[in-house]
Amino acid sequence: MNPTERFTDRAEAYATGRPSYPPAALDALLGGLGDPADVVVADLGAGTGIGARQLAACGATVFAVEPNAAMRAAAAPDPRVRWIDGTAEATGLEEASVDLVVAFQAFHWFHREDALREMLRIVRPAGRAALVYNERDEDDPFTRAYGDLVRRHQTSGNERRREAGLEAFDHFPGWRAVRRVVVPNEQVMDRAGVVQRASSTSNLPQSGPAADTLRRELHALIDAHDAAGRLTMRLRTILVLADVGSG
Repeated sequence: MNPTERFTDRAEAYATGRPSYPPAALDALLGGLGDPADVVVADLGAGTGIGARQLAACGATVFAVEPNAAMRAAAAPDPRVRWIDGTAEATGLEEASVDLVVAFQAFHWFHREDALREMLRIVRPAGRAALVYNERDEDDPFTRAYGDLVRRHQTSGNERRREAGLEAFDHFPGWRAVRRVVVPNEQVMDRAGVVQRASSTSNLPQSGPAADTLRRELHALIDAHDAAGRLTMRLRTILVLADVGSG
């Protein structure tokens, strides 16, 4: 399947079921770039705009680049977010036009080398490029049980794809320096929220007998861990931050 089409039938679930990013992660993204009100951001593979709206709430102007029409349509409007029907490899943005170019939870779906060259093209010489991922912290029992369920039912493995993407980003010669920041995060959900979280995952079955089995096991997992209607998934928000230019 074309990666740009993976979430067409999951856009609404993505908009409601995916976690946001903690304030410390936003601080790390914007830190050192000046007054956030003067910062221009390109969010590549912006999905339904979760990260874009958070950056806009900090004051930044955000170009949300997303090729999937269903994902763009599911995004809540924000006056500081301008949506662009484009790809990470061909954003349509001007050369050296943004202070920060970032991909939230998306870089592993890009054509890596083409996307890296486009990131370098559109970011200003004193700017920053970044990848951001919310990853499960499976030291927590509920989060580990949910991870086990995903591994049992996944139709494809995305872990190696993410690792390869991170490695390519780390070693891209256009960056002057690369560093990682890890920030604790969590997603608090009710039963419907957990179901939406699973429904938003592109490598879990959505129909047929396999999906029926997944739903039964998911509801059993919720029953086993539910605490007064609230379940907390522990996360680690991983940021890979690259300085641009020769220094």
